[in-house]
Amino acid sequence: MRETLLAAAPYDLLLEARRLRDAGHGRVQSWSPKVFIPLTQLCRNLCHYCTFSQPPKRGEAAYLTRTQVLDIARAGKAAGCTEALFTLGDKPELRFAAAREALSRLGHDTTISYLTEMARAVRDETGLLPHVNAGVMTREDMTALRPVSASMGLMLESVSDRLCDKGGAHYRSPDKRPSVRLETLGIAGELAIPFTTGILIGIGETRAERLDALIAIRDLHARYGHIQEIIVQNFRAKPRTVMANAPEPDMDELLWTIAAARLLLGPAMNIQAPPNLSAEDFPRLLDAGINDWGGVSPVTPDHVNPEAPWPEVERLRAATGARGRILVARLPAYPAWGAHGLDRWQDKAMHRHILAAADTSGFGRGDRWSPGLALPERMTDAVSVGTVDPGIAAIVDRASAGNALGEDDVVALFDARDADLEHVCGAADALRREINGDTVTYVVNRNINYTNICGYKCSFCAFSKGDMSENLRGRPYDLDVGEVIRRTEEAWERGGTEVCLQGGIHPRYTGETYLGLARAVRAAVPGMHIHAFSPLEVFQGAATLGVPLEDYLRQLKDAGLDTLPGTAAEILDDEVRQIICPDKLDTDRWIEVIETAHRIGFRTTATIMFGHVETSRHWARHLIRIRDLQARTGGFTEFVPLPFVHMEAPMGVRGESRHGPTFREVRLMHAVARLALHPLITNIQTSWVKLGPVGAAACLNGGANDLGGTLMNESISRAAGTTHGQEMPPSAMEALIRSIGRNPRQRSTLYGRISQETHLRGLNAAELTPMVLTPPRKQRVH
Repeated sequence: MRETLLAAAPYDLLLEARRLRDAGHGRVQSWSPKVFIPLTQLCRNLCHYCTFSQPPKRGEAAYLTRTQVLDIARAGKAAGCTEALFTLGDKPELRFAAAREALSRLGHDTTISYLTEMARAVRDETGLLPHVNAGVMTREDMTALRPVSASMGLMLESVSDRLCDKGGAHYRSPDKRPSVRLETLGIAGELAIPFTTGILIGIGETRAERLDALIAIRDLHARYGHIQEIIVQNFRAKPRTVMANAPEPDMDELLWTIAAARLLLGPAMNIQAPPNLSAEDFPRLLDAGINDWGGVSPVTPDHVNPEAPWPEVERLRAATGARGRILVARLPAYPAWGAHGLDRWQDKAMHRHILAAADTSGFGRGDRWSPGLALPERMTDAVSVGTVDPGIAAIVDRASAGNALGEDDVVALFDARDADLEHVCGAADALRREINGDTVTYVVNRNINYTNICGYKCSFCAFSKGDMSENLRGRPYDLDVGEVIRRTEEAWERGGTEVCLQGGIHPRYTGETYLGLARAVRAAVPGMHIHAFSPLEVFQGAATLGVPLEDYLRQLKDAGLDTLPGTAAEILDDEVRQIICPDKLDTDRWIEVIETAHRIGFRTTATIMFGHVETSRHWARHLIRIRDLQARTGGFTEFVPLPFVHMEAPMGVRGESRHGPTFREVRLMHAVARLALHPLITNIQTSWVKLGPVGAAACLNGGANDLGGTLMNESISRAAGTTHGQEMPPSAMEALIRSIGRNPRQRSTLYGRISQETHLRGLNAAELTPMVLTPPRKQRVH
């Protein structure tokens, strides 16, 4: 390979590099929004090209103070950065008394010790993720830094020892010895630290020596798997340095080296070249196979190359889009070493911070919104790529024609961004119009959660309480049947046509409890549609009575139950369920309950609860399982995406989940569901209680056709932290629907028509009376 690369024609080399890059990364061109924190510019090395390293100066502090560090970090946070890049000189205390004295005043013996304190402060007080470039480090140094940093870096630069000889670029720079730097890279691998390294070209090395350096990196990565990115950086001559008059490598030389790196390191490797070091020519770097622009700061200069300002982000986006690629913000730890590789690559102390900043793909969230919060009016980015990926277009065409999509196809749709995202949502909306017309439906219903006491420990649930617990988000309750009936009667008077009955799995409930609730509601309000009991409640009810599942479902039907909510689905993949609800029904059991219900004549909804610990592949498997079940039974009335609300959820509070789906992911879930479930499920519902009016409207313009229920009372999402209220009355529903140019229609649970008299009752309903939350039985006052 080495000799082949040295002899290769430049055009062929670049063409193959782009092909490999596209095979490994598609159209995604990543970058890291960062803030640059030069903790100290003192350094014991004397590299002949460097202006970052400065000797101590009278009246100037040797190190940034804590206040200065945090001020820089907070400015970066306000500007949307996610990375705090700590760059500093190598071990200045070994050379300068001023460094030792300054560290002593700061309460530290070494620069690494002070760096560890500052990285922790930035992480904990701003949420930025530290990336540490601290030069050559020992095992002890990296062990200390691992709990406070998402990644670390050290440029190998070169494996040429002769550059350390007199007259060479690294003369009198002991930390630039190749063997020393390679040792640091190896220790990082042993410690499972996501690591950035690379080469510096144009400092006196030959092309063959560059390839040797890249091969050395490749071999280390093959051994440990820890090299998350490789930088190919071009030397820039700087005034007042030994190499001020040295020739700089031209663009052709840089492009050759980048392309050679791609061929040596393969399609999956992340390869970057700093755009600011190529001035106006930086878009040409894409032609050589890079998939990453590196860190770009909207706040701080490049302190290592202060003469070369970073391009503005919008200019970077436009240049990237002009070459058919999509700019995507990432975290300092790439997905495989960050959000998708937490257990192997990240210290436990970093998990919550990385999850908070990550989207489902492991890149940066892209917005600061989470489900349950108010959504700004405009949350969509302008399209920067002029064409749709042919592969995405082909998948969309197959889905629109009613062909079943494979798992990889659905994953590809979920990964769509920019023009591809808009194409997916646009196609879903066109399909919605074809199937449902311009009518948006809703149902006037009331949620009655009869108990919040639950013996299960689902980590996403902020609603349930342990029996008699009073220390979790409010008091436990267990409603009297009389209160359930009162709420049902009030709902009927207010135009309601459905009550949705669900609750926690109370340890003293049996199958008779659910039968009794259904009978009581049916007797009190014969015309009310009873939509009740999750698959978990049904399974639990049958188990407590010791009767077969089908027999118990028939008993529920006889008791008055009309339909079942397809809740408790969460993610229909046991890999995820083992994390978020290990004691709950597994996937096969959930499907068994629903399929049995369909077989005896019940209709049900289908749901997904997304945006916590799962990936887009889990979403795809979930949709395919729902689609296949619908193909067998035809029993689903609608599909309901439920964005995870993290604020008060136990795993959200503990930092064990992402902060819900991003708005892009919410749009995609509704759109992809419309496409992937076509033509078997024709109704896609959006949740106003989790998304608010603005978010719900966006989904109605991207594949959804149903606004769900007015609810009257909503407890589960509210307990998790949503701020969108407990009721959206019919007048508000209809105003929202008309605001997007669509026609509202109140429906029944089964999508039938509602009488005008019932409709008017809902439009003219009185205010709700206060609810009674009956305390648990053994706490009741008699």
